[in-house]
Amino acid sequence: MSTKKTNKNIFPIHHQVIWIIGASSGIGEALVKYYATMGAKLIISARSKDKLYQVKSSCKGNPMNVHVLPLDLENPHTLAGKVQEALRIFGRVDTLIHSAGVTQRALALETNLAVAQKIMNINYWGPVAITQEVIPAMQRMGRGHIVVMSSLMGKIGTRFRSSYAASKHALHGYFESLRPEIYDDNIRISMVCPGFVDTSLGEKALKGDGEKYLKKDEVHAKAMTVDQFVKRLVPYLAKQKEEIFIAGSEIKVIWASKYLPGKLFRKKIREAKVL
Repeated sequence: MSTKKTNKNIFPIHHQVIWIIGASSGIGEALVKYYATMGAKLIISARSKDKLYQVKSSCKGNPMNVHVLPLDLENPHTLAGKVQEALRIFGRVDTLIHSAGVTQRALALETNLAVAQKIMNINYWGPVAITQEVIPAMQRMGRGHIVVMSSLMGKIGTRFRSSYAASKHALHGYFESLRPEIYDDNIRISMVCPGFVDTSLGEKALKGDGEKYLKKDEVHAKAMTVDQFVKRLVPYLAKQKEEIFIAGSEIKVIWASKYLPGKLFRKKIREAKVL
């Protein structure tokens, strides 16, 4: 008789209710289309209702399995109510995916504090507020999976990204502390650290005064597509891997941070092009 242990938390995608936040574009949108094709029941969220319905209309499969739930991560007082709405739609949430985010293109001293706070609200406080409301329902259910879209910037920091890097570092601090607290409840956390992906994230980046950057950096224009990224990502999510790095040659900066002496690594970062 086989003694191999199985993870009772993993079950077929077509039996899952998956809530994707940041579903109107980029990686979030690509995940919606993938999971819709696989037959999952989906709740899709972002600020723009119109964009969410556009994403829904582009999905293959049963349209009744895709429910639009607009929300605004910058309005934290509304998020508890949005979680309750989400739980009522299909009666549960098996997998929660935090894919919304905003990045930065400004020196730290030229970034208004209001802009830094906006980045933290969207990238950090919003996901935390939603997660804390979802977990009790997952605990009652006896299982759950929380996926957090971080970045290589969650592990390092470079110029022009101070507030963005801070928000991603904060995600790691919070969710990696949360992981052992809910492990015995059979709730798993996956931290995803992408490198360069060809999305509109860079073009929507905030400058120091809050205006949008409105340019696509060359490294992102030449990066993997969102479909390529998601194709690599979903097998790891299916296994509920705890930390996932998907990147091109820029992944070398992570290995350098681990194996180079600290002083030498910081020198390399000072000399490097930004991520």
